[in-house]
Amino acid sequence: MSGPNPDLALDPESPVSSRIDPAITDVRRHTARGTMITAGFTVVFAALGLVQRLVVAAFLTQSEFGLWAVILTIIVTLGWLKHLGIGDKFIQQDEPDQVAAFQKAFTLELAISVAFFALLALVLPLYALAYGESEVIAGGLVASLAVPLTAFEAAAWIPYRRLDYLRHRVLIAINPFVTFLATVGLAIAGAGYWCFVIGAVVGAATSAIACIVTCPYPLRLRFDRGTLGDYVEFSLPLFGTGVIGLVIVQGSLLASNASAGLAGIGAIGLAVGIAAFADRVDAIVSQTLYPAVCAVADRTALMYEVFLKSNRLALMWGLPFGVALALFADDLITFLFGASWASAGGLIAAIGLTAGVGQVAFNWGLFVRARGNTRPLFVGALADLVVFLVVSLPAILLLGTTGWALGVAAAMVVSLGVRWYYLRRLFAQFNLLAQLTRAAAPVLPGAALVLLTRAGIPGDRTLARAAAELAAYLTITAVLTLVFERALVREVVGYLQRRGLRLTPA
Repeated sequence: MSGPNPDLALDPESPVSSRIDPAITDVRRHTARGTMITAGFTVVFAALGLVQRLVVAAFLTQSEFGLWAVILTIIVTLGWLKHLGIGDKFIQQDEPDQVAAFQKAFTLELAISVAFFALLALVLPLYALAYGESEVIAGGLVASLAVPLTAFEAAAWIPYRRLDYLRHRVLIAINPFVTFLATVGLAIAGAGYWCFVIGAVVGAATSAIACIVTCPYPLRLRFDRGTLGDYVEFSLPLFGTGVIGLVIVQGSLLASNASAGLAGIGAIGLAVGIAAFADRVDAIVSQTLYPAVCAVADRTALMYEVFLKSNRLALMWGLPFGVALALFADDLITFLFGASWASAGGLIAAIGLTAGVGQVAFNWGLFVRARGNTRPLFVGALADLVVFLVVSLPAILLLGTTGWALGVAAAMVVSLGVRWYYLRRLFAQFNLLAQLTRAAAPVLPGAALVLLTRAGIPGDRTLARAAAELAAYLTITAVLTLVFERALVREVVGYLQRRGLRLTPA
């Protein structure tokens, strides 16, 4: 493609223009700028989340952190049963009466949220019995109050569907910002793991109030059987995916608790929390692109360009970050957390590397959902379940947290295979290995230099030495990334400028 893609210039009579703000005449440029808006908000609040974990970990014991990890995992994994893609389906639909469409979707979201809260109240005593921790009940009940409150954040779907990224991100950002302030403040005040519980509820309540006040449509309950049928067809595979995810994560935690205790779960929670920072660019790109991809879902060539370039952008961040965690995990433990967290060092390294490689084709689900086909996501979940039963569960019981890391790595490899299969059906020219090789090329030289330096210059690890190695790794990786991806970087920068730009081939 040697010039601006005409498919991205909107025809006022086209289906695309009826879905979004008619003032948008160039979806490509508008979405690129939206990505920058989303990036600004997401990176800041991802950093806040990371700082929150690091600060709170300094005021909590490993067992207290592990107790919160249990509570959070119960709520999050059971929450997969609640997240049935109601918002995704609302973004995809194109009903003539958007007020009614929103009210129908909001009604379903609120009903599911209330039902989920009731489910948590019923099952928390069972989890407390399984883990042998009675505090799971009180903490879990209070924290789960945030769930029905988040249903009111459905109001943020409206600007999101219109590609009004700034308004959408402002609304979504309220929850993590308030949660950060409340959680850190309570941790410093000595609230223990309750800082997480109360902080989550305060953040959700503040966000709900803001969304209610600013919602452009009246918040009314409206039930329609036909709409329910459409949502069920879209959401049923997602529900099955959530059930499988619940089985895998809860089974992993129960097995880890049996083999490594609450301290082992705390180490897993910290490792996953830090490594999740690698996924933030994924979230930025996916959140920005989804409504735009839905608007052009019938244009396969255009969808492939969006997929390929968005994946390359995410890999520029995710893979270097994951490799950095693997290289400097022990330094992170030594100079930040202290000896009491020593058992988490190997986990952070392993999960960081796994998360980095797992960025390849990370957003494949976005494109199948945009086509209204969620079944491949369920197939991917079934593959994960097989890996859990055959590899992960026996490894955890035999090797503890090390086995957990091995299971995560095995699941990542199988997941890449599933992504490749379905993406080849959607985009015949996609090559997963070529994508991974291209992403690894700028990262490996810096990593090799660090490893060679450590082997050739033995001695005690000091903070200054670790910082120097990290700086060298980051510098080499950044320079080589600009060399390898200069055309894509130039294109992205061009989207943010008013001047015209000749586009590079996908």
